[in-house]
Amino acid sequence: MYKHEKQAVERLQSNHIHMLPTLSTAIITFFLIISLSGTMLFPMMAFADEPQPVAQVGNTTYMSVQDAIGHTSLKNNTVTLLTDTTESVTVTPPKVVRGVTLELNGHALNASNTTAITVPAHMQLTIVGPGTVAGGTQPAVDCRGALHVEGGTFTSDATLMRFAETDETSAQGSFSGGTFTAPTLFNLLDDAKNLGYVTVRGGEYRGMIPAGLNTLTLLSGSFSDTSNLAPYLADSLGLIPDGTSGDGTGDGMFHVGDLAISSKQTSVELDPANGLQQLSADDLLTLTGTQLNGIADYRLVADSDQLQALNDQIDRAMQAMEKRKAFEAVSQNITITAVRNTSDDAIDANPSRGAGPQLRTSDHDGISTQVTVTIKAVAEPEEPDKPDEPGKPAEPKQQPDMPRTGSAIQALAVASFLLLVAAAVCAFVTSRLRPS
Repeated sequence: MYKHEKQAVERLQSNHIHMLPTLSTAIITFFLIISLSGTMLFPMMAFADEPQPVAQVGNTTYMSVQDAIGHTSLKNNTVTLLTDTTESVTVTPPKVVRGVTLELNGHALNASNTTAITVPAHMQLTIVGPGTVAGGTQPAVDCRGALHVEGGTFTSDATLMRFAETDETSAQGSFSGGTFTAPTLFNLLDDAKNLGYVTVRGGEYRGMIPAGLNTLTLLSGSFSDTSNLAPYLADSLGLIPDGTSGDGTGDGMFHVGDLAISSKQTSVELDPANGLQQLSADDLLTLTGTQLNGIADYRLVADSDQLQALNDQIDRAMQAMEKRKAFEAVSQNITITAVRNTSDDAIDANPSRGAGPQLRTSDHDGISTQVTVTIKAVAEPEEPDKPDEPGKPAEPKQQPDMPRTGSAIQALAVASFLLLVAAAVCAFVTSRLRPS
């Protein structure tokens, strides 16, 4: 028994010795996995906590837009946003750089405590969308240099953009696209004598433009508030009201375009049977839906002689109806012309504007359109049958004459028979009277 027990103990010890390397390998592998996981996890956590670059110039990224502007060069002066950021920046590139392009790249630059973007004198900034520049309670842009906006969305709860012309410098602005929304769209910086030279060549403007910005020019674009726009429309441009959006409804905007006259109906027809009255020039414009896409400086005038001729025809049609006589259809062409307001016209139209029209070029003066008004014919009514007089019997109606063809034949036959009889009698008498 001792020998067997000794062999069992030896086998058990041998198995433990063989299991030790396997157990050691498993333990070492476990700790290696834990170690590697920790090595990968901690750098990722540390990376997530680190600030991310917000702008890029060329292949180099920067932690702020201001830093990126400071590293532009003549070969690469474009600053591209990489993420949304809250920062107020001033365009101060290196001295050799004359202008900077800010590519919003679909991101937002939000103002921090002051104006979102400041363009100093003698500096030039071009902004390219899509993306947003939000001023919040501050302006989106203050400009003493040159600003060119080709796209993007610009918002502010106050004045959106401010410009300045002083004794030393004059700001310049050019807008060819973008959406601009604020209570006041453009205004002067505090020390400015004038706005500078700002030209709008496109874009959508939702807000008010103050009066008195004498160097602001509107060449095209869409506007929500037209209260002060008349002086800024250039080269006989006008505003086309009630633009239509994609779903067919009015979008409430007014679109700048060439001065033009349009009529909803170039030809209308008047029916005397429905009643007629003489037409004034305003009646004619309403009847035909004729309107001018300009505001304040021009008005529509109907040719007075042609309008009088139409009213003369209306009088004749009314008299014909009263006298129950016929009236032949007649048409009258009337020319409607856009004419510049005189000083008195301007005051009458809007007394708050004061005397004097807003002068524009005369290239489009005298534009006109023509409408046609037709008065329908009236037929002469038929005379009704006269009623019988009271107490007088109605005259009998004459029977229509019978055909006489048969009576004439009968009479001719009778006459022929009588002639034969008379001839026979004469022959008989003659034969009796002859001597035997």
